[in-house]
Amino acid sequence: MYETPEDMTALQRLLDDSYATAGPHLRSIIDEDRRLDAAGVVARLRGVSTMALATVTAHGEPRVGPVDGLFLRGHFLFGSGPDSARFRHLRARPAVSATVFDGELLQITVHGKAVEVSPAEDPVLERFLIEVYGRTAWEEWMHEMPWARIEAEKMFTFINPEAMGRPDTGGQERPAAGGQKGPAAGGQERTA
Repeated sequence: MYETPEDMTALQRLLDDSYATAGPHLRSIIDEDRRLDAAGVVARLRGVSTMALATVTAHGEPRVGPVDGLFLRGHFLFGSGPDSARFRHLRARPAVSATVFDGELLQITVHGKAVEVSPAEDPVLERFLIEVYGRTAWEEWMHEMPWARIEAEKMFTFINPEAMGRPDTGGQERPAAGGQKGPAAGGQERTA
């Protein structure tokens, strides 16, 4: 784990401040019992997660696509091709939204600004990326990719323990929801 105590405190503050400003509809779905705390977010976001990343075109149209979502020191990170549409968009208009989700079990959404980062200038980031992707991939081509960190303005989390093991979630047993805030809330079982 790369997160420092200061990173964890800042992440928890972001989660709490975001939740405090949520509207009544969101709070009716994501109550206190269905939130992850900072430790739960870090635990759930180890390694690579598929992340839906939304950028904005010059005409103000949203564009969303999958990227490798990484989480380091309390921030989402992603890379892409140097000539990719997403990096052209964020260089001109850095506002982004992104979500990592696992069916109805988990959702972590962030809204903020993408800031390009250079692993060559940040040894911790470079070491992390090599650990995740392997030295060969890093040295052969990944070190040339542009990378960005999302400076979060809001972050919302949702964990739904009732979705574990249900046939409509693939019937897979999933790990317990560590880092959950409070006990699992009772909910209605869906029927087909």
